[in-house]
Amino acid sequence: MNPIDHQAAIIYFLDLLGTVAFAASGALAGVRRRMDLLGVIVLGIVTATGGGVMRDVLLNDTPPFCFKNELYLYLAVAASVVVFLTPRSFERMNRAMLLLDALGLGTFLVIGTSKALSFHLGYLGAVIMGVMTATCGGLVRDLLSNEIPLILQREIYASACVVGGSLLFCLHQAAVASSISLTVSAVTVIAIRCAALMKGWQLPRRHIHAAPPLQPDK
Repeated sequence: MNPIDHQAAIIYFLDLLGTVAFAASGALAGVRRRMDLLGVIVLGIVTATGGGVMRDVLLNDTPPFCFKNELYLYLAVAASVVVFLTPRSFERMNRAMLLLDALGLGTFLVIGTSKALSFHLGYLGAVIMGVMTATCGGLVRDLLSNEIPLILQREIYASACVVGGSLLFCLHQAAVASSISLTVSAVTVIAIRCAALMKGWQLPRRHIHAAPPLQPDK
């Protein structure tokens, strides 16, 4: 196997692993919301594939990736069913789930950004497509389960993707070998996300004090 095929095989494996992790997180959110089996499966599929589907539709690359290769859908359904049947096991595996989520985040980011670059998008377009691929599935998951989306909170999540996507774009412009640029960018996202989880890093937030109530005129 030549180096290019080896790299593609690794990325494909991580892509599938990330799909399972994202589907499990979506399904777990459905279980916590007391959804039935169908609702849990739908939430798992949306979380695992939603970002990539939105990316492909915007890039006019149809049908989307998960309909060209239905293995993604089968894995998402299988992971969702397993979570539905054994939710307590996944609750106990919280740290492992967060690690797998970080791996999926970095992998989805580089896949989305590199695909945008293959369509000759500029900096903002490429980064947006990468961030969308990595986070929009979770965004839809949170909306469907009536939660404040994770990417709109103080968590370092989408911001890690912005850093990784920007780095990948710069390395691409500098004509760095794709094997190096993809690996470095994915590892950067994973490292930032894991460090944020371990150290409790959060983005700054502005606090505005409420104005005192108006006093009625005497």
